[in-house]
Amino acid sequence: MTEDITVRIGTPEDVHAMMDLALMACDENGFVNPDKEKLLSEIWQGLVRNYGIVGIIGKPNETIEGAVLLRIGPMWYSHDLVVEEKAIFVHPDYRKSKTGRAKILCEFSKQVADELGIPLMIGVLSNNRTQAKIKLYERQFGPPTGAFFLYGARTGDHALTEH
Repeated sequence: MTEDITVRIGTPEDVHAMMDLALMACDENGFVNPDKEKLLSEIWQGLVRNYGIVGIIGKPNETIEGAVLLRIGPMWYSHDLVVEEKAIFVHPDYRKSKTGRAKILCEFSKQVADELGIPLMIGVLSNNRTQAKIKLYERQFGPPTGAFFLYGARTGDHALTEH
């Protein structure tokens, strides 16, 4: 039996579960210490649909299996709007599934950009399974446009034990 996985639009009621997932993502992929207030602000704007949206896999009031935070705004050099992926993260307990939650979240991100008629900027910033993530993104979005580099840091290095 295959899983029927869909992405729902996050709501303000998802804030606590999203914060839990975001802090988990910061532990795994962050390279500087997370600020809870900044995280909350970004997530909240997406949950209330203020120049953003949160796509969530998982039922309301349950553990979030995976999510994507998208924000809408201009590039630093233009007034033209873009959809900027702030984070895609799949809870570790749901990564082994053949359904591919990360792929489904990528498809959701493309759908948002298509419906708005503006470009999507999305990328991989990780030292954990980087090549596999890049291959997934290449299948979803085509060849990469540039690359990220970190000097003096590695993702996951800050990994605080206490938030």
